[in-house]
Amino acid sequence: MYVVESKGGAIACMLLALFFLGTWPAIMTLLERRGRLPQHTYLDYTITNLLAAVIIALTFGQIGKSEPGMPNFLTQLSQDNWPCVLFAMAGGVVLSVGNLSTQYAWAFVGLSVTEVITSSITVVIGTTLNYFLDDKINNAEILFPGVGCFLVAVCLGSAVHSSNAADNKAKLRGFSNDYKDGAETKDISELKGALPNKEDPESGIGTVEEAKAGTADFLIELENRRAIKVFGKSTWIGLAITFFAGVCFSLFSPAFNLATNDQWQTLKAGVPHLVVYTAFFYFSVSCFVIALILNITFLYRPVLNLPKSSLKAYVKDWDGRGWALLAGLLCGFGNGLQFMGGQAAGYAAADAVQALPLVSTFWGVLLFGEYRKSSRRTYVLLGGMLFMFIAAVGVLMASSGHRK
Repeated sequence: MYVVESKGGAIACMLLALFFLGTWPAIMTLLERRGRLPQHTYLDYTITNLLAAVIIALTFGQIGKSEPGMPNFLTQLSQDNWPCVLFAMAGGVVLSVGNLSTQYAWAFVGLSVTEVITSSITVVIGTTLNYFLDDKINNAEILFPGVGCFLVAVCLGSAVHSSNAADNKAKLRGFSNDYKDGAETKDISELKGALPNKEDPESGIGTVEEAKAGTADFLIELENRRAIKVFGKSTWIGLAITFFAGVCFSLFSPAFNLATNDQWQTLKAGVPHLVVYTAFFYFSVSCFVIALILNITFLYRPVLNLPKSSLKAYVKDWDGRGWALLAGLLCGFGNGLQFMGGQAAGYAAADAVQALPLVSTFWGVLLFGEYRKSSRRTYVLLGGMLFMFIAAVGVLMASSGHRK
């Protein structure tokens, strides 16, 4: 079994995980904006997410000889370690519910701000729990100022969302006035369909890119095309979903920590702790099962006024399937690398990967034109939010210790 033993190796795992975990949400957002049902996308994603865990377990988890205190993956499957297995599976459940929730929050709140708020809540709650579970191996004088940076960032993220929402309403009202020769529109939901859904003559797919990012035309064309319709809905819906997802995310890492280190001494005498690869396998299995149950349910009983679908329609929907499968691989390998780094340097320091909004914001601005033509106030708040995240990730990584 391969074990990350050095602080440098642990930080390398965290940085690679940071890129992977910041990129897969952008792919999922792209598919939703193209009109693919989130239920279809998430079912594809969850298949390769489990596949990544199996690949990691059968490769890194099987390298070298199995030892009594540190057995290989396949050896450990037959051992009596179910108390810790249940902790790992509980972590997979809350992660799956959190990921599923964010898929809807991205449409309402935007990729960048959703990731900021959920990641900040994860760090504020989850990192504090991990610090005490890890027997305080991280430097508290460095760690908690980093947690404070994330707490400030969640406040700035909420302010960015409010400011950007006000900017978008102003753009749409201005468009309405032009469109109706000066008649004011009080409800932006009235603008649905105000522009025709321009189509590519070859594919018949609407092209949001024909309008300049940040304009009212762009926002209306996007609304006409996307799967989750957001015009006319309260922004509090998106924020509520986002905060719920953040709480879910804050619990999965401490649960995984308990699974691999057994701080509560639930295992029988002589039974070795779960190695990170075995724990990650069980974690991913429960994540897969919960995602399967919830998304099949949402096919037939959709939420947020999405259209009904079916398993037959899902199987036939190949539009964007390759991207969804790639997103699952990125998320699976990202989580695996985070846990490998956390086993060596402490899970509190490994939570530095929650600075993934740095990556997601890059993709949000580059791919989706988020914050284009926004107000100066929005740009100032966005800059402050990103600055706090840059400070936070550096501080959390500097706090990393070494597990004895």
